[in-house]
Amino acid sequence: MNPIHLTILTGGSRGMGLSMAKRSLRTDSHLLTIARHISTELADEAQRKDATLTQWTQDLAETTAAAQRLGEWLADLDAGAIASATLINNAGVIPRIGPLDECPPSELANALRVGLEAPMQLTAAFLRATRVWVQGGWRGPRKVLNISSGLGRRAMASQAPYCAAKAGMDHFTRCSALDEARHAQGARLVSLAPGVIDTDMQIQLRAGDPAAFPDHERFVELKSQGQLTSPDEAAGRVLAWLQRPDFGSNPVADVRD
Repeated sequence: MNPIHLTILTGGSRGMGLSMAKRSLRTDSHLLTIARHISTELADEAQRKDATLTQWTQDLAETTAAAQRLGEWLADLDAGAIASATLINNAGVIPRIGPLDECPPSELANALRVGLEAPMQLTAAFLRATRVWVQGGWRGPRKVLNISSGLGRRAMASQAPYCAAKAGMDHFTRCSALDEARHAQGARLVSLAPGVIDTDMQIQLRAGDPAAFPDHERFVELKSQGQLTSPDEAAGRVLAWLQRPDFGSNPVADVRD
């Protein structure tokens, strides 16, 4: 049996995550998705393509449990049967839109856990487990792709939790890339802004209270003027970035670059 390409994807049950998941299903692949819900649509697509699919229901706000589960799962795999290993941290949360002092503490905590702590914990578990493979003689490429946002690089009123989570994602990616560069078979990491996508998050932003969200009209105009990228088109661009020969040379990037 030929070695397979392993992809681990969070938030793969809807939006761009679901589109990325569908595109990642191949006969020579094993896709593990981690989300709050199982996708029957994805399961049907895997069966149609004769691809190996594993779906976990997992609350990513339970960060330690999620990371421990991933680490144990990776440790049980036969590294010799794997050609490459990729982690895509895609899941994110926008809490109640408004100034920071009006954000309920529970929503603030959840946004930071899902949007920043979970990617850090899962990345650590992935790097730790796959480094054991490397130490055992495995020589496949290891990649971590963090789905960031332009809002991690540009401040926006009424979006402090989301902006902070994405800015933190960018910077921990930079730091981990420096760490991995010290190893002969280090993983390559990129925090990638995927552009403005027509997803449920955009619906949430357009539904925000204009009085509490100064940029509300901008998001309404993005939709009305047809400036939003479809989830499938965005997924194609993001996955194409993974295949670039220079992936990892710039740990913080934008698909529009």
